[in-house]
Amino acid sequence: MNDRIKNLKKYTTIDKLHRGLRRSAAEAGIAELPEDFRAAGMPFQERAGNMLSAFLDAEKPVFLPGEKIVFTRTIKDIPDYVTPSEWEEIKKAHFVHEKGEVFNISADYEGILQKGLEARRAEFERLAESSGGEKKIFAESVEKVLAALQRLIGRYADEAERLGLSEEAATLRAVRDDPPKTFRQALQLLRAVHFAIWASGSYHNTLGRIDQYLYPFYKSDIESGGLDRGGAFELLEEFFLACNRDSDLYVGMQQGDNGQSVVLGGRNPEGKSMYNELSEMALNASYELALIDPKINMRVDANTPLEIFEMGSRLTKIGLGFPQYSNDDVVIPSLAEKGYDPADACEYVVAACWEFIIPKCALDVPNIDAMSLADCVNECVADLETCEKFDDFYALVEREIRRRAAAMGERHKNIFMKPSPIMSAFSQGALESGRDISFGLKYNNYGVHGTGIATAVDSLAAIKKYCFDEKSVGKRELIDALKSDFEGNENLLKKLRQQAPKMGTDDDFADALAVRLLDSFAGAFKDMRNDRGGRYRVGTGSAMFYIAHGRGLGATADGRRKDEVLPANYSPSLFIKQKGPISVVKSFAKPHLKNVANGGPLTLEFDSSVFRNDESVRKLAMLVRTFIALGGHQLQLNTVDRDKLLDAKAHPEKYPHLIVRVWGWSGYFVELDECYQDHVIRRIEFAL
Repeated sequence: MNDRIKNLKKYTTIDKLHRGLRRSAAEAGIAELPEDFRAAGMPFQERAGNMLSAFLDAEKPVFLPGEKIVFTRTIKDIPDYVTPSEWEEIKKAHFVHEKGEVFNISADYEGILQKGLEARRAEFERLAESSGGEKKIFAESVEKVLAALQRLIGRYADEAERLGLSEEAATLRAVRDDPPKTFRQALQLLRAVHFAIWASGSYHNTLGRIDQYLYPFYKSDIESGGLDRGGAFELLEEFFLACNRDSDLYVGMQQGDNGQSVVLGGRNPEGKSMYNELSEMALNASYELALIDPKINMRVDANTPLEIFEMGSRLTKIGLGFPQYSNDDVVIPSLAEKGYDPADACEYVVAACWEFIIPKCALDVPNIDAMSLADCVNECVADLETCEKFDDFYALVEREIRRRAAAMGERHKNIFMKPSPIMSAFSQGALESGRDISFGLKYNNYGVHGTGIATAVDSLAAIKKYCFDEKSVGKRELIDALKSDFEGNENLLKKLRQQAPKMGTDDDFADALAVRLLDSFAGAFKDMRNDRGGRYRVGTGSAMFYIAHGRGLGATADGRRKDEVLPANYSPSLFIKQKGPISVVKSFAKPHLKNVANGGPLTLEFDSSVFRNDESVRKLAMLVRTFIALGGHQLQLNTVDRDKLLDAKAHPEKYPHLIVRVWGWSGYFVELDECYQDHVIRRIEFAL
């Protein structure tokens, strides 16, 4: 990291001086526009175009000291062009997911870098001129926002000239209308496009496979002598810095939960590994900067060289909570089985946290709902006495899973999504159909999280062993104990919590039930279709539901007490007697993970003391490779120091930049809500 990048990092991420440039929507003169739109009876499609264009026109070009890749938010808040009263009416007639935005998708960044803004704007202008009615309104809204983005880039160029920044001015003028020709120009246009997407209110926009679509620009510069490797690395570091500049303004459950992910490597349809110099450069940039954004995801498979896993493990060592690993051997075939073209499946990226999505041509909603598998099991315990055999009890659980799946399918009908002209511009399919991206693209699948998996499996294992196989615990005894939250049943609590079989200990008894449970979960959604013609994909992620689904959930048969949180994602119970990470890896690779590959990583924590030397990095890399070789689908690792976390909770002012992995993203520990802090502290720490 050179001095320029060090100074820029200090200015933006440590001192945060750029935040003094911000103003409110009211100060920018755009706060009242939504009510004006409503009063005028303006359709939502037109409002979307007018709102974003007004926002971009109100933005002030600013240049931070020493920066070469620009675009900084000066307007803090983005007015919603749908008014509160209108939302009330919409929700009466529609299912609304989260904020009703088009989000958690990956734009066609490659396409816009190849084509440029003016050519894309002209396509929609021609569509508007040749159309009428809703198609015309749609095309005009897209043309309007692209023109506004071009104007903002132009104003940045003018400001650069005024400040005597000739190189910056030339770069901005080069990409205002035309496609970039150099690596620097490509990064600048990518920054501008990403900025505009966020300004539209469309959140959690993964940057996708940057090492693939930026590589031609990098390669051309290197071969022509226009740029050396060091110069390219400096520009990439600055781009990564820019991703952190306004992250506090991005929508998320917590700061850091913003979906700014990149995906490195992976294989092409011919099976060739796509790791390149830019992949390595991105890993090194993240290592040097040590910031929460962008989150690094690595696509790997059984043939990936150990050296690549070692590069990833260096990031884990310094406590970034990433990279996250996804296994092409599992994910690509899984996506193909769900109806994705094989070539598209090979292009998959990771969405906000860990969900697998297809860039450019998909409007999947990969996190539309979550099912508590722990609660499904718990719901059936009341009927335990009606069951002669364990299979009878399991049939009740399976029936409950199917019942909840069917209810979800009904709940998700008639979904409402706000129009998004900017995402329509940066997609494949909206122009061709003449309809906003919110109506759908080539793929329109839904994804459902499965939460409390280990809790559910461990509960099933305890019930099977003690109530049916051994008959050492009476069915009524267990029912009453759970109802009373184990009050007066401390011996049973200890037995269930400490002695019962647990997933994550390489115990075939428990692990066989994990296979069965996840097959049932996948089977419940196998033939379901949503009303957009898409399929359902289930996964092993939990998102924030490991907290929410734990609250209000009574005591469970694994020895968990009422209201205790669930394990995050695809992870063992918080109170297993660990045998080491290899046992966990082996357990969690046994299920048919291709059936549940919506995303959801096995999450492991390691005490920072294990990284005493380079050998520990190699050992961690070998562990990751083992999980992948065993058929694991996704893995994320966290490096923690419990004593440091406890001190940070007590003295947050001492640890402003302490990073932890939360559920599918990394954030600053001291900025998390206390419930998330406590969960991170409680997680099991492994040794190598």
